[in-house]
Amino acid sequence: MKRQQLFQEINQSLFLGRMNNRQRNGILHKLKAFDKFKVTDDRWRAYMLATSYHETAKTMQPIEERGKGIGKPYGRKVKYNGLPYTWPDKMYYGRGDVQLTWFDNYMQMGDILGLPLLEQPELALDPDISAHILVEGMILGKSSRGDFTGYSLENFFNNHRDDPLGARRIVNGLDQAPIIAGYHCKFLEAIRKSS
Repeated sequence: MKRQQLFQEINQSLFLGRMNNRQRNGILHKLKAFDKFKVTDDRWRAYMLATSYHETAKTMQPIEERGKGIGKPYGRKVKYNGLPYTWPDKMYYGRGDVQLTWFDNYMQMGDILGLPLLEQPELALDPDISAHILVEGMILGKSSRGDFTGYSLENFFNNHRDDPLGARRIVNGLDQAPIIAGYHCKFLEAIRKSS
């Protein structure tokens, strides 16, 4: 992939000619993670970039959830099953490129990636770690399943299916699915033009 051409394409189609160095660097972290995890399907790459674009408010940098989970079930010290926890004394609101939430998800992703995410949830804000969470969570990867919801990119983009609308189920039901599918199409076009 010709990265400079990719940046030129998405600068016009997605960033209105105003892409900054932080956005470029954020994309580079994701491209590096794609290479590490051997993600070669352009549709997968485009959908992960579209997800980050949406979930990070177009910054392409890992961010903390606005409000830090206040008013959300995961904004209290409870596990997904509703049972309370006292250790670690942390809150597991959305962080990173995909807004990782819940005690259980931090524990699982930490185990998969060999990182102390439960004890140090702020690690999900490190650009490399966040990119690894994005990729591992959205593909079958090391765990052989979609780690966020049980769905993975393999379910929606394969030899028989090309479904950017349904792919939103990998992260968050069908919330904002048409918008993210639109971003996916723009990223995909740019990736293909720069190949």
